[in-house]
Amino acid sequence: QAANGAAHAAEIARVVLLVQDAAGYANLMKLSSRAFLESDGHDIAHVTLDLLQRHSGGLICLTGGAEGPVGRLLQAGRHDAAENLLRKFRAMFPDRLYVELQRHGLEAEIATEDHFVSLAYRNDLPLIATNDVYFPEREMYDAHDALICIAEGAYISQDDRRRLTAEHYFKSADEMSALFADLPEAIENTLEVAQRCAFRPQTRPPILPSYGNAQTAEQEAEELRRQAREGLRNRLRDEGMYAAEEDYYARLDYELGVISEMGFSGYFLIVADFIKWAKQRDIPVGPGRGSGAGSCVAWSLTITDLDPLRFGLLFERFLNPERVSMPDFDVDFCQDRRDEVIRYVQEKYGFDHVAQIIAVGKLQARAALRDVGRVLQMPYGQVDRLCKMVPNNPANPVSLSEAVASEEGLRAERDKEPIVERMLDIAMRIEGLYRHASVHAAGLVIGDRPLDELVPLYREPKSDMPVTQFHMKWVEPAGLVKFDFLGLKTLTVISRAVELLRRRGVAIDIAKIPLDDAPTFAMLQAAQVTGVFQLESTGMRNVLLQMRPDKFEDVIALVALYRPGPMDDIPKYNACKHGREEVVYPHPLLAPVLEETYGVIVYQEQVMEIARRLSGYSLGEADLLRRAM
Repeated sequence: QAANGAAHAAEIARVVLLVQDAAGYANLMKLSSRAFLESDGHDIAHVTLDLLQRHSGGLICLTGGAEGPVGRLLQAGRHDAAENLLRKFRAMFPDRLYVELQRHGLEAEIATEDHFVSLAYRNDLPLIATNDVYFPEREMYDAHDALICIAEGAYISQDDRRRLTAEHYFKSADEMSALFADLPEAIENTLEVAQRCAFRPQTRPPILPSYGNAQTAEQEAEELRRQAREGLRNRLRDEGMYAAEEDYYARLDYELGVISEMGFSGYFLIVADFIKWAKQRDIPVGPGRGSGAGSCVAWSLTITDLDPLRFGLLFERFLNPERVSMPDFDVDFCQDRRDEVIRYVQEKYGFDHVAQIIAVGKLQARAALRDVGRVLQMPYGQVDRLCKMVPNNPANPVSLSEAVASEEGLRAERDKEPIVERMLDIAMRIEGLYRHASVHAAGLVIGDRPLDELVPLYREPKSDMPVTQFHMKWVEPAGLVKFDFLGLKTLTVISRAVELLRRRGVAIDIAKIPLDDAPTFAMLQAAQVTGVFQLESTGMRNVLLQMRPDKFEDVIALVALYRPGPMDDIPKYNACKHGREEVVYPHPLLAPVLEETYGVIVYQEQVMEIARRLSGYSLGEADLLRRAM
């Protein structure tokens, strides 16, 4: 969208920009980013003509048809102004400007077409035929019309709302040729433009800002080694050892070698830096979750607070030397103070170097029904009743077509009332389409340069934080590294509890509470777990009463087992734990691996160890097997 002067929707018109080469791609990212970041949240995202002129290189421009800036002037009868503006565009896009014609049967198109043709011939500019595509097939028109109403809060029956036509579908080459049979040059030029758009963005290796004064990967690796060895000394001095000291240092050196070889030293230093900053300011940080807890380097840097040797955690689950992939620490922060850490990262690396990651919401079955029912002005009670006929299974969502096939009541309602049949037909067509953009709950990217040189950016109307237009799957190929800043309410609750105790004169260091505290296990055995993270559900309480945990390893196993599939092994675990069943190992070699879990395979680390012991796999190969499973 291009605007000349004040940014009001009525003055904003559209042009089409197509990337011709790498310079054009860079300029398009700049323009798209500036359109969102610099437009008022209540306006249509747009750029000014001046900005467009500064970033026009490498881009092919189509004039936008009747609703483009030239077309708007033609509609207003300002033919001289239209020609002057067209010439301005020609100067901006020398040999890269095409006068765009569209034929959807709209009055504005019919009224302006002859003028466009005359302007093109008079100014020696090529014509190009396009179709403004909003849906793939003509039959999708009604469904898309409903989508417009959903987006704009309108009703289908309203007269004073935005409408398209049934011609706004993806026409075939033959259909377009027939539509513009009187202007074959406009069709031929579409092939010319397609051939000129020969650029494809290349994937990039991970790009991270330099850490501190380190200028090279070698300097970062040396700094990481220094911090890690110093940190490990402090850990072993303060927390004791659960293996021989040389085992800790051997593990540390092995991990440092892998991290350095894979080029991720800077990543560890950056994560350690913002976690240390948070801890120095008494911002509660989680002890570590996910595969990152298997890293001795992470433990030494205080990224995590779990001794991986004590708990038998494997580094290869986090960073596999036989499969190059980005490390990914999930870091929990106090929900109330998470934004302070994000602000620190922005200030340290630059506000234009840090962004959140976009997330897109899709229309699920029930949501599609509710939205369509609203725009059809169906009674709320009827819509609600129909929605409740669709099975609700978040773990394995049921599609509308599956619901109609399986639910007799839904079919009966459809067959009884035409409005319900129409509602279901439209809802099934739009189900699964994107409904809205939001922000990933935790993901943040940090670059070594302004991010709009790597990805286009977006901004939510209620926030000043940039957001990548690429979702999580595509930021990594673009060269960006994701950092997860999770806000965890439990950390906030614990922090407040510690503060309330402090006011009563009771000082507690939550990190030093022993893991063999008898009163705690008595509480767990009695299922008195209201407010206890991951243990407070009704199902968990029942299992706690059956398991009667008396060691921390029981709690770990319970959390790992309590999910669909593995939870079938909970009765066996409990029976073996309490001696009601004999512990049986699949093979004698596996006794050391499965002894802790009474012969039940609970953890992914156990799968990897089994592959190593029985098949001679390296831990890297075992991790590949684990992923394949």
